[in-house]
Parts: sequence; structure tokens; C-alpha cells
Amino acid sequence: MNILGISAYYHDSAAALLMDGELVAAAQEERFSRIKFDHRFPTASVEYCLKEGGIQQKDLDYIVFYEKPLPKFQRILLTHLHTFPRSWRHFREAMLAWFGNKLWVKGDILKQFPDFPHDKLLFVDHHISHAASAAFCSPFEEMAVLTLDGVGEWTTTAMGTAKGDWTTGAGNELELTEEIRFPHSLGLLYSVFTAWLGFKVNSGEYKVMGMAPYGKPRYMEKLERIFRLHEDGSFSLNMDYFSFHESLTDAFNSKFVALFGPPREPESPFFTESTGDDIRGREEAAGRNQYYADVAASLQLLTEEAILKMANTLQVKTGLKKLVMAGGVALNSVANGRVMRQSLFDEVYIQPNAGDAGGALGAALYVYHVLLKKPRKLIMKHAYYGQSFSLAEERAAIEKAGLPHEQVDEVEKIAERAVSAMLKGQVIALFQGRFEWGPRALGNRSIMADPRKAEMQEVVNTKIKFREAFRPFAPVVTEERAQDYFTLDKAANQYPQRFMLMVSPIPEERHAEIPAVCHNGTGRLQTVDRESNPLYYEIVHQFGQATGTPVLMNTSLNLRGEPLVTSPENAFYTFGVSDLDLLILDKFLVTKNK
Repeated sequence: MNILGISAYYHDSAAALLMDGELVAAAQEERFSRIKFDHRFPTASVEYCLKEGGIQQKDLDYIVFYEKPLPKFQRILLTHLHTFPRSWRHFREAMLAWFGNKLWVKGDILKQFPDFPHDKLLFVDHHISHAASAAFCSPFEEMAVLTLDGVGEWTTTAMGTAKGDWTTGAGNELELTEEIRFPHSLGLLYSVFTAWLGFKVNSGEYKVMGMAPYGKPRYMEKLERIFRLHEDGSFSLNMDYFSFHESLTDAFNSKFVALFGPPREPESPFFTESTGDDIRGREEAAGRNQYYADVAASLQLLTEEAILKMANTLQVKTGLKKLVMAGGVALNSVANGRVMRQSLFDEVYIQPNAGDAGGALGAALYVYHVLLKKPRKLIMKHAYYGQSFSLAEERAAIEKAGLPHEQVDEVEKIAERAVSAMLKGQVIALFQGRFEWGPRALGNRSIMADPRKAEMQEVVNTKIKFREAFRPFAPVVTEERAQDYFTLDKAANQYPQRFMLMVSPIPEERHAEIPAVCHNGTGRLQTVDRESNPLYYEIVHQFGQATGTPVLMNTSLNLRGEPLVTSPENAFYTFGVSDLDLLILDKFLVTKNK
């Protein structure tokens, strides 16, 4: 049974291949096209998945799309009619887009698969796809389900339950029993403030989360005028302050600006007294930035409180002790950490590609387990489902690039060289195996450095990543030492740690030990185990043996505005234009021409 899942036409298009219930391959199109958040049909991702599975189009039993275009079009149409004539410009652009290709998804997919039976092309509701992507990747048999994003067809938030039958499949269930509908959306609220704070919607939300720790939540009362969290865990927006439902370009209106002030200038430098910058002569700008940071902190706290209340309401209603989460809002790692530590649930699972791209996998899983009633097989314990390259391909690419290199076959010796470089203050790139499924670099396409040196944050941000200096870096720690460096409580053994999906407090006595990854007393940690990633684990482990600190700084191997690297050629380009010192390309140690 071969099922191909597809997400496309909004952002983060992707493909995922299930073969007899096992996930064989999954990738986002941006990794191949090199266009960040590529929304187009995932032609290259589909080609990769089929090649990885050793099959052809004719071997597919089902193709599944991650949402239903007609209900989504109905929402667009009715919303514009409801807000007409204010929405007339938006209406025109939306209709051009929908009648151009978005409404004809079925025909467009069948063009890509000309001989595929029409009745084997299926469509799954957007939030069902999100829910299935978490439920049927988790280790749980029975669980509560919470999905949160901007908007699917109509739904923005959904709650329900799921069951996974590991024997016959007959007991597989997934039911979303409650929902919140557009335009009331926690994800869209966060996006509105993303735009107001000068960042790009659908890509800059994590910058807002990174800005928030530099502020204090002083403006909760203002937020309560535009967002109401109800006693039953539901919420609503005061739409008098928003225009995202009637405009393609304006997320907020003049009433919003009257309440919160003028928006921050896009791409303007961000610095406050607490960011450590020299602000002499720039006190006025620092004061403005402090206000924006305080609003970001208020928004982040509101988001956390809303998600925590929804989770606790769901636990009381279902009586279940295990929770799965998905949707773009489930990438808010600060909120995730609070749910894991403070909610009424004992265990939480979040699929590493929780956003729209992950819907491709969820759609395929829903068909296999719920519609076809096939038994569970998959527990997603790692995220390495992308393309890999052979040593012969890598050697040929290195020689073509003319880069100095040597081959080292033993994992322990590669790790020894990596640790030696970092102890000298060097920054290394680690490229190995299959690239990651999801937005986080988890050791196969990573940049690594010594977290004990505070200056490493600025070095990597400005000289390697070429991005804003305030942006934080993630700590990676060996699984068995995680509780020594992070306040995990009951989150100690939960999977989101492996996927860099939770922020945890760092004990005060550790702040000075790992300053480069301590973001105002917290860290978005990743734990690594030897079985899932032997080389990555060995590097962190040996660094711990050499220094007494089994923690490293980890960030994605890419430049600002680019997707994570996919191929050796992508890695060489990033290596060449940045101040990286050493590139580990599987068994090859690559240096620069002197």
C-alpha cells in the first residue's frame, strides 16, 4: 500500500510517502527549489519521495491532498461578500488567484499524474490533516488532540480525540469535536503583530518570539481589548481592529494603530538597553524598541495563556492524560514548554513539521489508518526523512569545487576533530545523512559552536548567518544530561525536546556556563541520543568530556533568507561566503583554500 501525501498552493508545499504504513520519505519543496517557503506544486519533492521509495507513479495506490479546496473557496468568497465594498480590491486579487489555479487543484494534480485513477485522488480536511500528522506519529494509543493555526478551510482551532490500534487497525479513530472558526484565530492574531513589529508574515513569527524576552508583558490590558479568552477555553477577536479579512496587504487598521501606535519600520535595527548594544546617542530608538519588545512580550504571554487554558479545558473534558498538538501555532516553542510542564496532561507529542508542510504527511496517515483501517506502525522518533548523498557523489562535488579535504572513517575521530576546532574558537558546519523534515536543524544540516563563549552569539549571527544580532541560538545537549542544564520537570522524557519544539528555563547557576545559548534565562533545547544520530551525539558527548559542559550551540546550516542546505553544492556555497571554519560532509573534513 503506497500513499503519497501532498500540501501545496499556500506556503511550505511538501510531499510525504507512506509504504505499508511506514514513512519512507518526506521533504519540503523549498529544499530543492531553493525558494524559501515555496508554495508551488512540490514536483521535486514528489520525485524525490518516489525515488527514495524505489517506486514509480504507477505504483501509487492513493494520492491525498491536505485540505479541501471548495470549502476554502467558499470561505474566501463569503468573507469578501460580507465585507464588501471595503474588500473589493482584495476580492479581485483573490478571485484571480483562485480561478487561476487554487480552485482547480484536482485537475492540476492529475496533470502531474496523467495515468492516475481519478477516484484514488482524495482530499482531507486541513485540520484533520494536522491532527493525523501528530496523532499517528506519536507513541500514544489514546490521546486528546489540539490543532491551532492561521486558518484552514474555515477552522482555526480544533479539539478532539484519537485512537491508534497497533494490532488490526479496526480501532483507529480521529474525531475533532469542537472548533473555532475564521476570522477568530490565534495564529492570525500572532501574524498581525508580526506585521506590526516589522517582520514578514508566515516567516517572521519566530522573530517575534525571539524579541519577546527583551520586554515585559506590560500591555495585557490593551490586548484584552482586541482578544477575549473565555472561561470555556474558547476565544474571540474584536474585528473592529483588524483588516486581514478584507485586505491582501493590510493586517490591521487605523483603530489598531490608534491603540498600539505606529508600526515598527521593517528591517530596522532592534536594540534595547537589555540587548547589550552600545546605545549612546540612540536612546530614543532604544526606547521605541523597548516598547515594541514589551508588546511582543505581552502577545507571547497571551498566546501561552490561551494555549494552556485550551489544553487544560480539553484534558478536563476528555479525561485523557496524553496530548498531541499540530498546526503552525504548535511551533511556538515557549508555549509548548509551558504546556508540557504546567498543563494537566502527563505527556505531550508534537510532530516536528507541525505547520502546513506536515499536513502532507497527516493526510496520508489519515487515509491509511482511519479510512482504510490499517494498523499503526509508525512512531516518529527522529526527523531525518530527506535526501542523502553517497560518498562518491560527495567526493566528486568536493573535487569539482577544488576544496581541501580529507576522509576520516571513524565517528569517534570525526567528533574529536570537530571538538578540537570548537575549542579553538572555530565554528563548524555539520552536513550528514538525510536532511531534516521540518523547520529545525537537528544535527544533519547544522552549524555548531562553543556555547561557553558569549561572543559566539554575535559571531554566528553577524558573520555567518548574516541576520539580526538579537536572534537566539538553540542548545543541544545529550539526552542523559538534559536535566542537569534545563528545568524540565515532567517534560523530561517527552519527544518535543528531540525536535527542538520546547523552550525550557535554564537554572540560574548554569547561565554563566552557557551564555551563548541562554536567552534571558531560557533555551529552546534539543536533546540528542546516540541511536538516532551517532555522530551528532558523539560530538556533543566528547565536547562534554573535554570541557565538563555536554552542551553545544546549534543553528541551521543556511544563510539568512535561504532554506536549509540540501546538497553538497549548497553547503559549499554557504561555507564559502561565510566565516565558517570547518565543514564536516559525512566522512569528509573540508577546509578552505588559503
